[in-house]
Amino acid sequence: IPAFELSDAQGNTVNIRERLDQGPLVISFYRGGWCPFCNLEFKALHDILPEIQAHGAQLIGISPETPENAAATVSNHGLQFDVLTDVGNRVARAFGLAMYVPESMRALYAQWGMDLPAVNGDDSWELPIPATYVVDRNGRIQAHYVDVDYTQRMESADILSALDNLKK
Repeated sequence: IPAFELSDAQGNTVNIRERLDQGPLVISFYRGGWCPFCNLEFKALHDILPEIQAHGAQLIGISPETPENAAATVSNHGLQFDVLTDVGNRVARAFGLAMYVPESMRALYAQWGMDLPAVNGDDSWELPIPATYVVDRNGRIQAHYVDVDYTQRMESADILSALDNLKK
């Protein structure tokens, strides 16, 4: 995976290479705490967090939200894993996940009361395609799930199976 540093919801800098030195990672790119499907995924990931940790792995969420909004997501959902802020989608772009919200959808976001530029702290109208990666200690992607259909996510069993395979 690309080397990167991002801030967590508390403003601390997280270096992904330093995290990999500690063990494998499960990385989830999500659209934001405003997205109900992202929140369902986070609940599912939070439910298997003890099993992820039993594999010696860490779980990291990444979104384009501002640190304040990421902190609200962590607080509102009682998350016990790092949520990193990728304002401007620099890291999502490095993974090939950044997509522009088309003009036709921007009007719908406004109707729903969603001010995406305010939530994300920029006016790019970019979101990451939701994706999950299981990454070994060497930074190699061992399993991934990417789907432009934001309602579809990697199954918890597939994440745990990929972590099991790291031990083989």
